[in-house]
Amino acid sequence: MKLIYNLKNKHFDVLAGIFILALFTTVAKAQNTQSGYFVDGYLYRHELNPAIGNEQNYIAMPALGNLNVAMRGNIAFDNVFRSINGKTTTFLNPQVDVADFMGKLKDDNHTGADIRVNILSAGFKAFGGYNTVSVNARTNIYTSIPKSLFSLAKEGPYNQTYDIHDFTAVADAYAEVALGHSHQINEQWRVGGTVKVLIGGGNVEAKFDKAQLVLDKDAFHAVTNATINSSVKGLTYNTETTERGAEGEKTLHTYVNGADVDGAGVNGFGLAVDLGAQFKLNQDWEFSASLLDLGFIRWSNNMVASTNGDREFNTDIYLFSPDDDAPNSFEREMDRLSEGLSALYELQDNGDAGGRTTGLSATMNIGAKYTLPKYRQLAFGLTNTTRMGKYAWTDFRLSANWSPVKIVSASVNLGVGTYGASFGWMANFHPNGFNLYFAMDHTVGKIAKQGLPLSGNAQFNMGINFPF
Repeated sequence: MKLIYNLKNKHFDVLAGIFILALFTTVAKAQNTQSGYFVDGYLYRHELNPAIGNEQNYIAMPALGNLNVAMRGNIAFDNVFRSINGKTTTFLNPQVDVADFMGKLKDDNHTGADIRVNILSAGFKAFGGYNTVSVNARTNIYTSIPKSLFSLAKEGPYNQTYDIHDFTAVADAYAEVALGHSHQINEQWRVGGTVKVLIGGGNVEAKFDKAQLVLDKDAFHAVTNATINSSVKGLTYNTETTERGAEGEKTLHTYVNGADVDGAGVNGFGLAVDLGAQFKLNQDWEFSASLLDLGFIRWSNNMVASTNGDREFNTDIYLFSPDDDAPNSFEREMDRLSEGLSALYELQDNGDAGGRTTGLSATMNIGAKYTLPKYRQLAFGLTNTTRMGKYAWTDFRLSANWSPVKIVSASVNLGVGTYGASFGWMANFHPNGFNLYFAMDHTVGKIAKQGLPLSGNAQFNMGINFPF
């Protein structure tokens, strides 16, 4: 029973930590609202496609020029957090039906949070086109939790086989200085590009490559393989040393039990580009495409904590003797068994492995717009946004975009993609010298008492700018 208790709780501790990281730290995304792709007067369309140029120059209100707050994921919070007898509890509550809970999970359950704080931004006409300058702070957090880990946490390790792999959590932070230019080639073609200098703050990647558990009636067998790569200036791992083994056979074991950061600062540099194009077929039809965040960051260090290959554990190697004084007495063997189980999850501090390079998650946008010939104030648009890389997702969106008067423009749209269906909208108020907009790509439905959307998806975008 001690073995079962430890095994179950070890996995629950890891699972709970990932949820805290993914759901409660930061909940925003880097993309600008897709609802604004075809909206007249939305000044940040160049961040969706650098070929798009504005009709006016502008200066953004610091930190409020283009503010995004959002959550994305394929796991619904109302499945993980349940209401039992009027109180909020987790899926581990015995009153939550196992089949009902497991039936709502994907094989790979992931959440993503990308923050982009627009510190400074400006756009102006010069050099034969439209130019943009911006300084942004960006933070990205992604997690991937296999269904088998939820199964182990919910059902408990009883006579089953669990293949838990690709259990990851990734977080990075960096500053971005971006210079963009959009140029009209001829009556039909317009192209643009943005060059971004990236200043690294930090990157952490925790990954369980392997956690295979065979829990038979008569014996348990487990294999684990895990590594944490941390590229954060001033970061050191905390370690703990303890004695392990039966009496008379004790040895010292040192393992990582936390981390400290002293004097965090610039820890790397990188480069990225955005590329875009627009094609105007005629007065009614327009097509566009862009590739964003094609780039990398070279981090200055890499503090590694690892199991250093596979760790194996077998219960059938423990032979118990009824003699309390025997080397393999029941008490001594139980101590060895418990310590062998604990060692599965203990990482060793491997120190600084030197610099490493990570790539950005690129995004592709494709759009088509049709403007009504007899009512030019109304246009219909279709977009596809695809995030590339390990945590890839895609979103198709059909929109109606209306500019009834010169100072007002708006959009309503329907989206469908990796994270289900959504309803989006934008309202943009832009008289002379002032611009204020509000938008949602995924309008919030029901929310929990803690303020989290029960669907696991939500998005809000607003900005204050000064055109001239």
